[in-house]
Amino acid sequence: MPGAGKDFYNILGVREKATQDEIKKAYRKLAKENHPDANQSDPKAADRFKEIGEAYSILSDPDKRKQYDQMRRLGTLGFGGMGGGQARPRSGGPHADPGFSFDDLQGGFGNISDLFSSLFDLGGKRGPDGGPGAGPKQSSGRQKGENVEYVVEIPFLTAARGGRVSVDVAITEDCATCGGDGAKPGTQVTRCEECRGSGSVSFGQGGFAVKRPCPACFGRGRIPETPCASCVGRGTVRQHRTISINVRPGVETGSKARLSGQGERGRLGGPPGDLILTYKVKPHSFFRREGLDIHVKVPINIVQATLGSKIRVKTISGKKVVLNIPKGTQSGTKFRIRGQGIEKPDKTGDQYVEVVVTVPEKLTEEELRMMEEFAEATGLKH
Repeated sequence: MPGAGKDFYNILGVREKATQDEIKKAYRKLAKENHPDANQSDPKAADRFKEIGEAYSILSDPDKRKQYDQMRRLGTLGFGGMGGGQARPRSGGPHADPGFSFDDLQGGFGNISDLFSSLFDLGGKRGPDGGPGAGPKQSSGRQKGENVEYVVEIPFLTAARGGRVSVDVAITEDCATCGGDGAKPGTQVTRCEECRGSGSVSFGQGGFAVKRPCPACFGRGRIPETPCASCVGRGTVRQHRTISINVRPGVETGSKARLSGQGERGRLGGPPGDLILTYKVKPHSFFRREGLDIHVKVPINIVQATLGSKIRVKTISGKKVVLNIPKGTQSGTKFRIRGQGIEKPDKTGDQYVEVVVTVPEKLTEEELRMMEEFAEATGLKH
C-alpha cells in the first residue's frame, strides 16, 4: 500500500513538529532537485519525485497530517496482520493501549477505505513546484487537466487604470514530435502489461486497495516500443507560452484572475485545466494607493508657499490638473482633487496632494542680505 511503512517526515527531512512553512520549503527544495525534467539521465528520479510529492500531499494538509500522525503513533500505517480485529500499538511503548480496537479506529476516522484513498492518493491539484500536491482523487480515464497558478507582477498604472500585460508561463503539453503517445515517429505503441492498459494500478494489503496512475506508462495505458527522443517516451514536454492578459481597472496585490482552458492538458482527451493568476502590483515612484484614493507629494518653494501659486499635478489618468496654492500654505498641507482616484463601477476615489515646502540650500551674499532685512522687518528670529 502506498505510504505503508514510509516515514514522510524523513522523506522531506523535517522534524515531526515542523511548521507548514518548513514543510513547504523542504518540499520545494527536494522537488526542484529531483524533478524528472532536471534528471533525465537518472531513471530513479521519477520515483523519488513521486515519493516526495506523496509525503508533501499528506503533511501539507492539516487534516491528513493529523490522521497520519495518529496512525503513525499507533503503528498501524500498514494495517498488515490485523487479523481478528485488534489494532496493534507499538509493542513495549509506554502509551500502548491494549483496549484500542479496530472498530475504535474505524469509528474515529470514518470509512477506512476512504481514509486510505484520501491519505495516499496523489491526484488533484499541483504542489508549489508543479509536482504532485494534496487534492481529491480523480477517477481513471478521461480527466480534466490540472490548474496552474502563477504570481504576476504588473505596473502600478496598469493595475490602477486597467490594460494588458504579457505573462510567460511553463505548461506541460503534448509532445509535438510524437503527438503525445511517447513513441518515436514510425514505431509502434503497445499495451502496458503493468496495468493491462487501464492506466492505473492498485496497491493494497489486508483487504484494502488504492488506485494510482501506473508508474510504468505514466497513466496512459500504453508503452512505446521505441521512446520518442524529444520527450524520452513521456509523451509530454514543458513548454513556455506567452499569454496576453486583460487586467481590469483597480486590481490590487492579491487579486486573482482565472483563464479557463489555459492550464495543464487533460488526460486521455479530457479538457485542459485553468490558469489562475495572482497579481502583485509594483510600487510607483510618484503615486501611492490607499483603497480607491491616490496620494502624492509635491514640492513647492518658499515663495510659492508664502505668496501663493498655481501648480500642475499629474494624475493616474495621464492628465495634469491645476491646483491653487493659497498664500501662507504650510508644508504638509493636503489638498483633495475629487474624482481622480481609482475608478470602480459604483465608486471613484480622489487624489490627495501633500505639498512639501523646500528651502534653498545655498544663497548668494545679496540673497542673504535680503533675507536678513526680511527677518528684521517681520520680527523673525534666527
